[in-house]
Amino acid sequence: MYLLMASMCFQREEEYIPYPSIHEVLQRGWPYPLIILPQFGGYWIEGTSHSLPVSGPELQDLPSPCSGKVRLECDPTAKLYRKHFLGKEHQNFYANDSALGYLVLSVKYEQVEGQDNLHLLLRARASTKHDLIPISCLTEFPNAVQMAKLLCEDVNVDRFFPVLYPKASQLIVAFDEHVISNNFKFGVIYQKFGQTTEEEVFSNTEESLGFLEFLALLGDRIQLQDFRGFRGGLDVTRGQTGAESIYTNFRGKEIMFHVSTMLPFTEGDAQQLQRKRHIGNDIVAIVFQDENTPFVPDMIASNFLHAYMVVQLHHNASGETLYKVSVTARDDVPFFGPPLPNPAVFKKGTDFREFLLAKLINAEYSCYHAEKFAKLEDRTRSALLESLYEELQIRSRSMMGLASGDEDKIENGGGGFFENFKRVIRGRSQSLDTMGIAMKKQQQPQATLPSRPATAGLALNQSVAEGPKAIAAVRFCGLGTGEANKHVLSPLLPHFSLDLLLSFALPGRSPSRNRGSRFNGRRSSAIGIENIQEEKRYGPREEWQDYTVVQKLLANQTQLECSVPLYLSCSFLTPFSPSVCHLFCF
Repeated sequence: MYLLMASMCFQREEEYIPYPSIHEVLQRGWPYPLIILPQFGGYWIEGTSHSLPVSGPELQDLPSPCSGKVRLECDPTAKLYRKHFLGKEHQNFYANDSALGYLVLSVKYEQVEGQDNLHLLLRARASTKHDLIPISCLTEFPNAVQMAKLLCEDVNVDRFFPVLYPKASQLIVAFDEHVISNNFKFGVIYQKFGQTTEEEVFSNTEESLGFLEFLALLGDRIQLQDFRGFRGGLDVTRGQTGAESIYTNFRGKEIMFHVSTMLPFTEGDAQQLQRKRHIGNDIVAIVFQDENTPFVPDMIASNFLHAYMVVQLHHNASGETLYKVSVTARDDVPFFGPPLPNPAVFKKGTDFREFLLAKLINAEYSCYHAEKFAKLEDRTRSALLESLYEELQIRSRSMMGLASGDEDKIENGGGGFFENFKRVIRGRSQSLDTMGIAMKKQQQPQATLPSRPATAGLALNQSVAEGPKAIAAVRFCGLGTGEANKHVLSPLLPHFSLDLLLSFALPGRSPSRNRGSRFNGRRSSAIGIENIQEEKRYGPREEWQDYTVVQKLLANQTQLECSVPLYLSCSFLTPFSPSVCHLFCF
């Protein structure tokens, strides 16, 4: 029914007959609905049936919701990183897409029921996407860009940069969980019979026994002075927002209630701004009714209030305390659970309290998707993602020993491996010249490629025992090394233990790639999904020839005037452990 009402509310005002006003409803006589829609709609209603049996055993069938079934709703991606990545071996990457904005990618290899999978988590400006992809379904092992395309076809970047900051996981989990709130504030409005305006409901100063009983069900009555918990904007030092309030802790979440009758009352102020300034700035509010009387959602003028839970006290013939419940929210607020039963009548008790508090929290989360709050959330998320990207970028470059002047070189493709390598060799050559070493080219042995190194590392010319060492490492993801010396690279090499790095360093390359195959169609330009054949392992000659970069270096060795021949060592670990190559010159 509420969906039908919501669809009608999107029509123009002149295209449908207005709903009856609250005064027209009151003139019709009892019984009254708990909620009536504004004359021109704009709200949906849940829980319109409150029919009760007059007496008999049927009263035992009234809903008493089990607290174990009441679930708190939140962004399903908010805790994925903490649950599946944090504290486990994984790799993080960052990139800047011209259309999608800043991107942060998390990659984890995991086994589920004996099957190898890639667990991917991609954060973008618009949303966070994730998937668990069986490796057996990939035609080849993807690099970081291809992994991102598996989650979002619109990704259009040349490369992702690896995150090298040891504490990056704490920054990432803080971003992911920024949408999770542990503090809530809700308004509580006391409406007496026949009250139809906000001036009337905000002017109530006395509390009925039924209202006090309901407040005791919600939480504890606390003294605001020097209160240490979540205060919800109330004054806890000077007493300017009253002396008492209602507070509770529900499943680790602190809730402060802004009770209309507990907030300061100002004589002569018809609008009671001291009360409205707090309740009017809440997103969700409870309306408590002692007697059968209707409530209209637009009765309270507020840009923030988007959802109301109307609770009406009812006593049956045996004197049991029951509560009728209806919920209303603006049209652009998605439906939220737990759903109200039919009839929407509850017995007083802890189960009803659990249901009510969960419904309030879920209502606020759902209101964040309304147009007004969604725009604010989008701006907040965009700003936080930009901050995360910049922090990861700065920290990673700092770990690599890159000065601020090297940043432009990385982005523009300059200052890469060849530039640093030549600079190192040039410095070594000049150093040898000053020592009076002549005829280096005649004495220098011819460089040859080993067919296959026995161990990973560096094959040295044993005749060279001393001298300054210049170390240059292949930059991951196609980047330059910055200052190529052992003080920069040596501390970093132990961190490069993750198994995916070289395939990310050479875009489009991976150990499991079939030479004749091309990407097949799965999700547009992403990796094809089909049964992959047994991985082809290259022979020594084929393996070395695959790295044309090394061949060029060796071919130009004489021109570089290196005093010792260069050797390359690559260690292939597992089918999903690409080699990490290091070039050394002594």
